[in-house]
Amino acid sequence: MVLPTWAPPVLASILPHFGGFGGAMITSKNVRTWYDTEIKKPWFRPPNWLFAPVWTALYTAMGYASYLVWESCDGFNDRSLVPLGLYGTQLALNWAWTPIFFGWHKLGLATIEIGCTWLAIVGCIVTFHPVSKTASYLMLPYLGWVSFASCLTFWIWRNNPGKKGD
Repeated sequence: MVLPTWAPPVLASILPHFGGFGGAMITSKNVRTWYDTEIKKPWFRPPNWLFAPVWTALYTAMGYASYLVWESCDGFNDRSLVPLGLYGTQLALNWAWTPIFFGWHKLGLATIEIGCTWLAIVGCIVTFHPVSKTASYLMLPYLGWVSFASCLTFWIWRNNPGKKGD
């Protein structure tokens, strides 16, 4: 079966959203209860409504970036193994943060986990760059947002000593 030419970039752009949808279900159950009422948050926390549109844009961009690498490498092969392997790693780590933070309320573990996510994103950007500069640039806003989210996670962990759940 031969896919139409539009299918691979569309499918790659949609893939990251699957974990996002699962995370949204976990988050929605905890935002109005635990997150909004039981823990201290920093003054620089964005409003809750901002997270969905930001993640929609970031997931779409990172998915399309993975397609550009896949296309530049002519599919899955030795050349694409490391960049797409790091892409898959950072995506799995990204998806894991929400159940750790919002589902289990493990603030210390979430802080460590998001640090690992950040490192995997950097590795992904570095290995994307020689293959597709555009793909690496598409990942930069994501790195910026996860950097910010790391600060939020760390602040919440440090300022909620009785709520760490660790």
